[in-house]
Amino acid sequence: MTAQEIIDSLTARFGDAIVESKPDAMQPWIRIAPDRIQEVGRFLHDDLALRMDYLSSLSGMDYNNGQLGVVYHLQSLVHKHRIVLKVSVPKEQAHVPTVSGVWGTANWHEREAFDLFGIVFDGHPDPRRILLPDDWEGHPLRKDYQVQEFYHGMKVPY
Repeated sequence: MTAQEIIDSLTARFGDAIVESKPDAMQPWIRIAPDRIQEVGRFLHDDLALRMDYLSSLSGMDYNNGQLGVVYHLQSLVHKHRIVLKVSVPKEQAHVPTVSGVWGTANWHEREAFDLFGIVFDGHPDPRRILLPDDWEGHPLRKDYQVQEFYHGMKVPY
């Protein structure tokens, strides 16, 4: 299936949940309304014509414009097609539904995105930090992050 066919399939099924798309990009992508990502993901995974059964990457983003994002790289190992999904949320209300029930590998990826960007994945089964200590202040990959000078009395090198 081509990227345009995937986009057309999603647009026909989900309508206004498809915010924007770029089928002719080097990595074709679709921007999804954040509150619909789980539903769209389940459809992409379960539909026999699409079978996006492999989430190769889930990354957090700070667009430095008051928006945080999540980027999902999906592939069908059966059909050999791929697509990238994107969602954007306001930095002050960075909540996105989890897709860990759709793709198991999203579990750790979402924990990393929370830890480093502060994106909360609603419904996540284990929303603990994964890379930093539980009492670490802030989210280091946000563009406005200020490195703390000391952590438990130790100088934080930077």
